[in-house]
Amino acid sequence: MSDFSQARLAMVNSQVRPSDVTDTRLQDAMASIARERFVPKAQSARAYADTEVTLNNGRVLLRPRDFAKLVQAAGVRAGDVVLDIACGLGYSTAVLARMAETVVGLENDPALAAKASDRLAAAGADNAVVVDGPLDKGVPGQGPFNVIIVNGSVARVPDAWTEQLADGGRLAVFVRDGDVGRAVLYTRSAQAVGERAVFDAAPPYLPGFEPAPGFVF
Repeated sequence: MSDFSQARLAMVNSQVRPSDVTDTRLQDAMASIARERFVPKAQSARAYADTEVTLNNGRVLLRPRDFAKLVQAAGVRAGDVVLDIACGLGYSTAVLARMAETVVGLENDPALAAKASDRLAAAGADNAVVVDGPLDKGVPGQGPFNVIIVNGSVARVPDAWTEQLADGGRLAVFVRDGDVGRAVLYTRSAQAVGERAVFDAAPPYLPGFEPAPGFVF
């Protein structure tokens, strides 16, 4: 067994399962996807560490624990169509592709989007595609979505994201207020959208989604 294979199993057994992640489909996907192939080569040694991994232009790969708990909260089903916002180099999209029917990764960094497409093709994720566009707009032409996952924190959730949820759809996103952050699950029922906090975590803000600067007197 390679060092990376051992690290992958250790990640699931020591970071994911002990964090109340009981979805075996998610555990299996994270145990089988080569996470080291979805980070810059210089960062491959940190791919399975209990921390975020820097990608490019302010993007990070979420901590395995935070990502797993967020996806579990969204309740991804085999027949779901999923939007994966700020997909970086495609790791989250690859995992979600093992769990859902179709996954659309969204990136506003064309270089990251192109690299993510290449990595997903190499991983055999033929039910996933990466598109390039503004993150706050979502992908209205591909919706509505049963699940939307956001790979980073925001100060405010754009209306476009909840508007692109199907009836019964779930949006899982980290919402931060300064250093305090929570994973929040938004659920659409007809024209109403409910929300509930599911666990505490404060990953870095997505670039452009930080709090608006306050007035200075």
